[in-house]
Amino acid sequence: MAPVPELPSPATPELGFSISHQRVELDIDLPTQSLKGRTDITVNPHSKELRTIRINCRQCFLTRVSVNGKPCAGANYEDPYSRATLSWKAGVHQYHMLQQRVEGQLKDPPEQELAIHLPKSFRIDELDPFSEEAQSILLPKILGSNKRDSGDASVTAIDFTQSTKTGVEQTARFTPIILSIEYVVKKIRDGMNFVGWEEGDLRYPHAYSTNSLSPGAACCLFPCTDDLTSRCTWEIAIKCQKTIGDALRSTQSSNGINENQHGPELNDQQHNFSDEDKALDLAVICTGDMTDEIVDLQDPAKKTTSFICMTAISAQHVGFAIGPFEYVDLAEFRESDEDERLGQNAVPIHGFCLPGRANETKNTCLPLAKAIDFFALTYGSYPFSNYKLCFVDDIYSDILDTGSLSICSNRLLFPEDIIEPLHRVSRQLVHALAVQWMGINVVPKDPTDFWVIIGIAYFMTDVFMKKLSGNNEYRYNQKIASDRVVELDVNRPSLLDTGPLITLDPSELAFVELKAPLVLFILDRRLTKAGGSSGLSRIISRIFLNARIGDLPNGALDSSTFIKVCEKLGHMKLEAFFAQWVEGAGCPRFRVAQRFNKKKLVVEMNITQVQSDNPKNHDLESTTFMRDVKEDQNLVYAGQVQQAFTGPMTIRIHEADGTPYEHIIEIKDNKTTFDIPYNTKYKRLKRSRRQKERTVAVAGNDYTPGASDDILLYSLGDVLQSEEEVKDWELADWSKDDEDRMSQESYEWIRMDADFEWICKMTVQMQSYMWVSQLQQDRDVVAQYESIQWIASVKPHPLVSTILVRTLMDQRYFHGIRTAAAEALAKNAMDEFKWIGQRHLEKTFHEFFCYGDSPMTRSNDFSDRTSYYIQCAIPQAIAKIRNASGKSPLSVRTWLFEKLKFNDNSNNEYSDCHYLATLMRALAEALAARPPPTVRALDDFEDDGDNENFHNACLDEIDRYRRIDEWIPSYHNVLSATALDCKRMLAKAGVINIRPADFLQYTPDGTSEYLRLKAFENLMALGMVKNDAILRWFLFVLGTDPSSYIRENMIHILGRTFGATAIGEHLEAAKAQESQGDGLVIEQESSTEARQADLARKQTVLGALNALKDELSSNVVLQTEIWNAICSPVLSLPQMGDLLDLCELLYTPETSMVVVLKYPRYWTCKKVGKGKVLFSPSSRIRTTPLPKRQKVLPPPHSTVLPSIKRENSTPAHAMGPPLKLKFGGPKKPTLQNTPSTSSVDSTPASREGSVPSESSKPKLKLSFSKLKGMGGSQGSPTP
Repeated sequence: MAPVPELPSPATPELGFSISHQRVELDIDLPTQSLKGRTDITVNPHSKELRTIRINCRQCFLTRVSVNGKPCAGANYEDPYSRATLSWKAGVHQYHMLQQRVEGQLKDPPEQELAIHLPKSFRIDELDPFSEEAQSILLPKILGSNKRDSGDASVTAIDFTQSTKTGVEQTARFTPIILSIEYVVKKIRDGMNFVGWEEGDLRYPHAYSTNSLSPGAACCLFPCTDDLTSRCTWEIAIKCQKTIGDALRSTQSSNGINENQHGPELNDQQHNFSDEDKALDLAVICTGDMTDEIVDLQDPAKKTTSFICMTAISAQHVGFAIGPFEYVDLAEFRESDEDERLGQNAVPIHGFCLPGRANETKNTCLPLAKAIDFFALTYGSYPFSNYKLCFVDDIYSDILDTGSLSICSNRLLFPEDIIEPLHRVSRQLVHALAVQWMGINVVPKDPTDFWVIIGIAYFMTDVFMKKLSGNNEYRYNQKIASDRVVELDVNRPSLLDTGPLITLDPSELAFVELKAPLVLFILDRRLTKAGGSSGLSRIISRIFLNARIGDLPNGALDSSTFIKVCEKLGHMKLEAFFAQWVEGAGCPRFRVAQRFNKKKLVVEMNITQVQSDNPKNHDLESTTFMRDVKEDQNLVYAGQVQQAFTGPMTIRIHEADGTPYEHIIEIKDNKTTFDIPYNTKYKRLKRSRRQKERTVAVAGNDYTPGASDDILLYSLGDVLQSEEEVKDWELADWSKDDEDRMSQESYEWIRMDADFEWICKMTVQMQSYMWVSQLQQDRDVVAQYESIQWIASVKPHPLVSTILVRTLMDQRYFHGIRTAAAEALAKNAMDEFKWIGQRHLEKTFHEFFCYGDSPMTRSNDFSDRTSYYIQCAIPQAIAKIRNASGKSPLSVRTWLFEKLKFNDNSNNEYSDCHYLATLMRALAEALAARPPPTVRALDDFEDDGDNENFHNACLDEIDRYRRIDEWIPSYHNVLSATALDCKRMLAKAGVINIRPADFLQYTPDGTSEYLRLKAFENLMALGMVKNDAILRWFLFVLGTDPSSYIRENMIHILGRTFGATAIGEHLEAAKAQESQGDGLVIEQESSTEARQADLARKQTVLGALNALKDELSSNVVLQTEIWNAICSPVLSLPQMGDLLDLCELLYTPETSMVVVLKYPRYWTCKKVGKGKVLFSPSSRIRTTPLPKRQKVLPPPHSTVLPSIKRENSTPAHAMGPPLKLKFGGPKKPTLQNTPSTSSVDSTPASREGSVPSESSKPKLKLSFSKLKGMGGSQGSPTP
């Protein structure tokens, strides 16, 4: 088991109190992005000794703090945003000094910023739990819970943090403290997003709160305990402008414009909206139930909307949105019989969207009514009284989960004519609904318990998607996810230890979301198979019941509690299961060998686990580079891979008569050997019957099975059987030797893990015809997919292509199997076999989507979704065909070009934008696999037609669709985005020159956010990080763009760019561009040290970081601009932390402070008369110090001046006597009458007898300091 990393804290420290209720009042000024707030927090002390209350509070200016209504002076608060800057002129090498200032707020859990010290005279009295006062504290919460028709009389509104006592005993143990805080946020930097309020932004103005799994967002809007396990009931009142017009007029007033003087004149922002838009009401959607909406009496242009949430939730799950939203009743999609059956228990579902998107909202949210009814009936009543979805712009994550409200991105919306995002978006929205049960109502007790919460929520989602999409789709997706987990779960921490790391990098959370539901899936399979158990659904239902009745303290679920419930209801011990799949890391890899023993009539099997043979080193990837670096810096170690995974495995043997026999074996060691009894005489009759069928089919008669024939199980892949079809399609059949061997086999095939109880990689040694039998006869989609995987891995052959094309042509197969067969067919397109794979792919496409004898495609018809997937899969497969030299044949590029050019969608009710994007990407992929015609080698020159004109025609066709997209925008501008990807692909391959202007035109503000990010991403992928001008523009946008969605994605793009630079991806693109010029690349033999360094940068984090520093650390533009972005007031605190982490990769910290002093200026002295001398600074600057003063020599005449000795100074011979500059007052200075060579008369006006006026400027008096120890008085000056 991997050690627990030290970066995340395992648990929240005990605060000494809990919060039972909180009231929040927010007066939000939308145009200025500021607010005034007040919160009343009901604090329940855990002891009489509580003297300090520490809570989270950020970006707030506190105006008043009171305890039980009395002002409290003992409040210590330091805004972390005031510390998030260095007051001196720092540089990027001082990043660590700024990092130390904000690290307390970026860790999990963060430090509490506000400490309120209770007065010494304040007493905390113990309270009788059954007194009237104690009952009055708890009774409103219980009554509020009972008001719901669900009957949820939950006491989860009380914070159980010390014991498992009842709610009355715990909450009312001591007299509660009412903590009141009034504050102002002058500029909201974190916690809310404001969209459409900037000048030039033509989107509808709206705003919404932002939440995340990591704390720190909620406390930016109101003081609270920003922790997932600190839960209470809430009252929320939000005050804002009534309409858009009121908000815009408020902008004018704040800018100092007097409406009475200027009359009808409006600012630029108001010109962007029509009168109808200005009249749109600003709706407030918030967590909980709306109680009232009141117009402000003092300002009729404002209103206050109040909400109450009687289900205890954390501050992280409080959310709201303000905007001109349209209302959509999503409950109308509930089926009539369900509506009648549920009656009053039916949960209302409300949708809110920006104007003009109601139809898209209805189409996107169609399955939610069915989903909420399914969850309520299967797992228990909904924890809130209603469910709301609000769709907004510029949100970074697709969905923000809050109590009874999901704030969703408009990117999820799609109209009825779009097919592609249907399954993905439906799963996301259903998961957001499942999080209301598991994730908000029930939360993880510790960070290590996140896997339970995430896994259950996705398990609930997938079970409903099975009901919605069917069992084949469900099992196929589970198989794809299982293979992905086996691929990713290498050198990673265990599922338990990954929980505290989900805020370290987005890929950590993605891995938990992938593996945790799969672990619960195989657990459900084992529980169901054990007998007497209804599987995991009953266990989940019991957990929700325990949360409602208070058996889950504070509604927090931990791993041990979950395991106990599973063991209790599943009637089996599960310690070994969770030790392997949750506490352990990695996945098993099996090698299975078997043979039939004719003497014993048994099948001898040998199962070996080889997961320990995985290579320790693997090549780094740019997409996961930042995760590898962060894990290395935070000492996150890979979990120990077990030598042997144990558990039951189902083996299904399909014997010679076609009857399947299941055998359950127990895997107990890394090597398992056992014998499986055989039940049928080892003879094979089915092949002979198939031959009879073929003979009859050729004769055109019907075949009637005789009494001696076996039951035929052939049901799939039996198309294209006639002699005419076999000849036309150039199909192959089994050889005579293969038929003979098949007739001698004792069983059809062996299916390992038939019940899908393992997340593993299974390598089974079976004959090829057994895999074909499994593909054609096994009705399980997982078995069919495993057969396709094996067939795709074997050596190309015409027979393999025949089997695959029959699979592709048989419409009874699941679409995932057919698309996998199309992809495998591309590997069988070889010159050795006359490109049979390519011919089969093209002929299949022609059969389904073209006119009879013409290669011209018919008008698109996407009414059959399965047909649409096949139509997209075949061009993708054809684009991967390569000749012996690894280049794309001309026939492939010609075929793709024609399909793209002559595409017809005139009679199709669905949009073809994603299909066109598939064709564009396929054509670009084929072009990228071949250098331009002008630099081709002579021996690689193909037939006529493969020339410069054809090459340019392909490029023009891709660009034509990009231009069409500018005039008729496609869904999310997918055509323009794909065109940019194509140019990047071709440029990296050296097919076209890199032209940054093609991408830069999409980067300015005002362009679609999809295109802006795609343009920046492709620029960085092409190595433009070395271009100072583009890098400066990139970092400027990153630091100043008002969209948090743009900023977050650009930070991730920068991280991937650093990863690509570190592992040397840009060197390959540069080499391809060099080869474009004359077609020749001179490769020199590198030294051993250079090869070792190149290998180190590709496989080790340290080597990659050293290469990254060598490449970029000396870039002055990067140093300056990334520091300017860090210091930008637009960036949020987490975004600043991400950029500081990037600086840590590049630069060596220098603890220094740059002190800036102005250069001294030369002064000019001008005599203006009447004893006045005017001193003034000149424009001349002294940049070098003055030279040392020379030794003063005595005058050459006989009179010798006495030596002047300065007190506490250097000797007289070292320096002459210093002058003193004294500015006197209006009084005339006294001058010495006795002439002396040492005295200086600097007031010529005194010799003229004029007396200066009282208003004259101060005069300058020059005199020597008083001399001591001198003999005689000759020449001694008067002080």
